[in-house]
Amino acid sequence: MKRHAVLITILFALIVSLVSVSAIFWEFYKLNREQYINHIFTKYTVITQIYREHQQRQSSEIMLEANLAIYELEVIKEKEAKQSILRQSEVLKREGFKSFNTSLMISEKGMYTKNTVSNLRATMLEYKRGIYFHIETPNGDILIKDNDLEPYSYINILYTYTTIFFIISLSFVLVLQKMRPLIRLRKKIALYGKGNMNVSFKTKNEDEIGAVANELDNARQKINDILASRTLFLRNLMHELKTPIAKGTIATQMLESDKQKGRFSSIFKRLETLVNEFAMIEEVTSLKNKKDFSEYRLVDIIDGAIDMAMVERESVTVHVPADFKMQANYRLYTTAIKNMIDNAMKYSTDAHIIILINEDKELCFESKGECLKHPLQYYIEPFTQDNPSKNSFGLGLYLVDSILKAHGQVLAHEYEDGVNRFIFA
Repeated sequence: MKRHAVLITILFALIVSLVSVSAIFWEFYKLNREQYINHIFTKYTVITQIYREHQQRQSSEIMLEANLAIYELEVIKEKEAKQSILRQSEVLKREGFKSFNTSLMISEKGMYTKNTVSNLRATMLEYKRGIYFHIETPNGDILIKDNDLEPYSYINILYTYTTIFFIISLSFVLVLQKMRPLIRLRKKIALYGKGNMNVSFKTKNEDEIGAVANELDNARQKINDILASRTLFLRNLMHELKTPIAKGTIATQMLESDKQKGRFSSIFKRLETLVNEFAMIEEVTSLKNKKDFSEYRLVDIIDGAIDMAMVERESVTVHVPADFKMQANYRLYTTAIKNMIDNAMKYSTDAHIIILINEDKELCFESKGECLKHPLQYYIEPFTQDNPSKNSFGLGLYLVDSILKAHGQVLAHEYEDGVNRFIFA
């Protein structure tokens, strides 16, 4: 999920934006519709006044219809149609109110005014895209269709909402489109990290992502040039060193003094070992992929390492299942195990090492001796030596760690009850 954090953030922003806009427009629609209904509902006062005067004066139906027609109002007289409208229509607004009627009266005491209060109710209805007013009084009711008014229309709001929705969606589509070069660039960087040194980041785009890609391509070319120069330098250096070392070894045999002969032989042997370790390190660092990996039985690799270390078989105890297999570069992995055997022979108190597979299916090397004086990382660094008298150049564990990393493993160390335990985890 973290690999797509930017994409998820953009999609989240899109969803939040669209939901927010939709919510705002929905609330605006409800408010606008309510305001429209409240505005046209005021027409009921005119209808009520005309209808009340009709009841008071007891004028004819024709006169009532004529007065209503002035305001584009039509009385629904058919009983079935009226009942159908009242039953199936949508109530837009309903309001009850009191009607005050003042009339002049004559009694024995003289003339006086009489105030009559009536409870009335006005209901505005919508039926088949028409607006109706239903006025109810104590003396009866009337249903009137307003031919001048139209129901609330949401087309304008819907058009505006659709336009903004489309613009926001299009904007995010354009953003995602702009991210496509970034996705391709990430894939190319991953290929480069896996060892494809010829992958090109160069692009014709002139935006920010294009600028980054072109700068990465320039850096790639410089890194490739540096790696090529480094490889050429190391190979030439090792080739040139082997000749004088061989000559020096031969010349040493001509010395008369056994003491001097032993001293120079030791020096040239160290130099030869160092050159070989340099060659191995160069091979590990230039390992681009796992195409040279094959499946081997671990016991066969260990046997090869014992032979390479040139130690007595009695000095190495192996507790590894014969059917335990792994994918590895045989030469490199054998060298790593050989270095661990050499390390045990130099630093263990009894010159003995046990090689086994632990409960986590990890390869372990156990030998008796003193605990390391420094953390393991100290000894993994190149040319680190804890005890110069042991003829260590400090490249052994560094080489082991490099080989394990090429195999997707790491080197770990434990100390328990006087036993050093190195683990290929």
